[in-house]
Amino acid sequence: MERERYDGGDVAHLLLKCSEQLDWHRLVSRFDSHWRVLLSHLILFGYIYPSERQRIPEHVVEELLRRVDNESTALTPADQACQGPLLSRIQYLPDVEKMGYKDARLAPDSKMSPEETIDWTAAADSEEPK
Repeated sequence: MERERYDGGDVAHLLLKCSEQLDWHRLVSRFDSHWRVLLSHLILFGYIYPSERQRIPEHVVEELLRRVDNESTALTPADQACQGPLLSRIQYLPDVEKMGYKDARLAPDSKMSPEETIDWTAAADSEEPK
């Protein structure tokens, strides 16, 4: 989700063409704790293709919306984490570097090492349009 690149259109096109073949249970399971990202794509799909909303199984959207509802009554996490760096290498760096949010890429359950996080962020500099 970099400023100059957003692959959400590709996700919408995949849903448009492949939704009937998807193993929706597996897809939801694979998103795990990042299910809000899936929900956001499903909501955008319904906006982009209003006449194709039925391609997304109703039970999937209902389950994810139920999770949103459950979160609204749950306790707010105490740590000030920013999951933005999981979506974009550079868009949320000011939140981590200047505003004191914890970089979710460095959380105990993260798949990235601190070294990989540094390398991944640094690579963005070489990809930025000049």
